[in-house]
Amino acid sequence: MNCLQSPRPSVNTESHLLQVADIAVEVTRKRIKHLHIGVYPPEGRVRVSAPMRLSEEAVRLAVVAKLGWIRQRRARFAAQPRQSAREFVTGETHYFEGHRYRLDVIESAKRPSVRIRNRAFLEMRVPPGADRAAREALLYRWYRRELQARLPALCAEWEPIVGVKVQELRIKRMKTLWGSCNAKAGRIWLNLELAKKPPACLAFVLVHEMVHFHERLHNARFHALMDTAMPKWRSHRDELNFAPLTHENWKY
Repeated sequence: MNCLQSPRPSVNTESHLLQVADIAVEVTRKRIKHLHIGVYPPEGRVRVSAPMRLSEEAVRLAVVAKLGWIRQRRARFAAQPRQSAREFVTGETHYFEGHRYRLDVIESAKRPSVRIRNRAFLEMRVPPGADRAAREALLYRWYRRELQARLPALCAEWEPIVGVKVQELRIKRMKTLWGSCNAKAGRIWLNLELAKKPPACLAFVLVHEMVHFHERLHNARFHALMDTAMPKWRSHRDELNFAPLTHENWKY
């Protein structure tokens, strides 16, 4: 899955652009053993992590060999629905755990809060005159609390299945990754946007990163470990990949 990636060594790297057919490829040279090709949302940017020892022609040939797959991934991202920029005003649609809710913003002197009302509305109480930034911050604090509350039980459920121990689980807003990990430290980061996705998608990302504790690469061994731990992981991955993307000023 190209939206997910375990960290790679960041020291002694060199980056440049390589044009292959009609596709601009960002090539980063690293002190790694294997070449990795990734296609990333929202517009299908292609990035290659290549060992220092590989020649430019070898990198080009590797990309050429994957052109069909690269174009397929870029087409999927292009077809993926996108939300327009959110203003955090009454009537907007917002997601939580895979469900759509109508936002109802209520100005109130009471403590700012967010709650689900009647299984249809996200009720947001804000101080009179609260601007867009304040409303957005309030909603994302609520997302973070809700996601944090779900993670301990989810982690405890999957640790014995995957056969790992997660030492630390963090949440942060990320632009191009659903999750990442540091296997040596036993640390996993999850994208705050997962609070909006179905519970099965959250579990998939968590298990994906746990499996990276055993296998760093997305190779046959990794896929076999995923098949053992979570036999339906591909359907969860597809559900996550084709859920509506949040509008963002995406940066890389």
